[in-house]
Amino acid sequence: MEQLIDMPAEDWAVLETVERFAREVLRPAGRALDALADPAQVIEPGSVLWDVFTEYRALGVDSAELGASGMPPAREARLRAMIGELLGWGDAGLAMSLEVSSFPRILARLSGRPTLIERFDRPEAIGCWAVTEPDQGTDMFLHGSDPLRKPAHPSCVAVLDGEDWVISGQKSAWVSNGSIATAAALFCQVDRGQGPIGVGGFLVPLDPPDVSRDKPVDKLGQRALNQGELFFDDLRVPLDHLVLPPDEKSFGGDFALSFANSTMGSTFTGVARAAYEAALDYAQERIQGGGPIIRHQNVQGKLFSMFRAVQASEALSRDVVIRNTVAGHSLPRSIASKVTATQTAFDVASEALGIFGANGLNRAYPIEKILRDARASMIEDGSNDVLGLLAVQRIVARTPT
Repeated sequence: MEQLIDMPAEDWAVLETVERFAREVLRPAGRALDALADPAQVIEPGSVLWDVFTEYRALGVDSAELGASGMPPAREARLRAMIGELLGWGDAGLAMSLEVSSFPRILARLSGRPTLIERFDRPEAIGCWAVTEPDQGTDMFLHGSDPLRKPAHPSCVAVLDGEDWVISGQKSAWVSNGSIATAAALFCQVDRGQGPIGVGGFLVPLDPPDVSRDKPVDKLGQRALNQGELFFDDLRVPLDHLVLPPDEKSFGGDFALSFANSTMGSTFTGVARAAYEAALDYAQERIQGGGPIIRHQNVQGKLFSMFRAVQASEALSRDVVIRNTVAGHSLPRSIASKVTATQTAFDVASEALGIFGANGLNRAYPIEKILRDARASMIEDGSNDVLGLLAVQRIVARTPT
């Protein structure tokens, strides 16, 4: 991690600690968890996953903790972005698991309600962000962005019943941390008695008996990130657990997706850097034709293209996190960061695998895992192509005719 000229010494010390954690804890743990044949083994008692969570909490650097640090907003935002890069550089799947864990804490603070803060803003809690449903993927964001555009058959609905919301239905297998979370930032259809009217954001405990789960999904990449279904059987929560009502679409849905996408931008900028550095190191070590392959101009050209792409992604992702914090969340620029960083991570990892040659296909080398992890990022937290449509809708809606 390159030290910035105007970075305070204490911030640099934090980043050095996080970099060491990423190198010495996340990378070996991510490789070990990726190699497990059954994803259920990832979350078993005794799994290294729990050690990762324990050591990460001890750092005190998650988004919720930094947000309460009292730092000037721009400084806190830059530090948060750079920490996100380092976590992604360490391991993409574990970075996602650690980062999404703070979502309910952030939503509780956003509510400003003491009862919710006391219940959900706890460092030891593991959170998830439950959005997608079996019959809806990224289009859930489109439905949630416009109360007049409702899905025909929502899978999860919160119905008003006196002084409670009654939540019933299912969230899909792609809920990150869904298999282990103790609380959820749940986005589902809201029904005040006359049918669904739009998507609202709830804070929901996941330990009651009215909540059940299926086994973690077995997937291509980010295998250290457990993802699984959530089932709600008439779960009752008080009225104040609805934090982001559907009629506050521009604040609620956009805020949540903006925060998630800007976090993805930071994380997968780090993944892209990991892929580039792996290729650079390998090119200097691999002897072919009497010398290291980095002597070949073709390899040098590829490495420069990869370096340039990483630098561009880094500049954009940091700028978006800072601007979102200082000037207010912008969904189009957050989407631009997420799409740019994830596409860069995939492209750089693919090019890096080519530099590794046949060894790139060998699981003994790191690059094939980075490539699998990067490919998953282009779908999670919104498929890149659909996110682009949503960004343009926002841009057009705010452009005078």
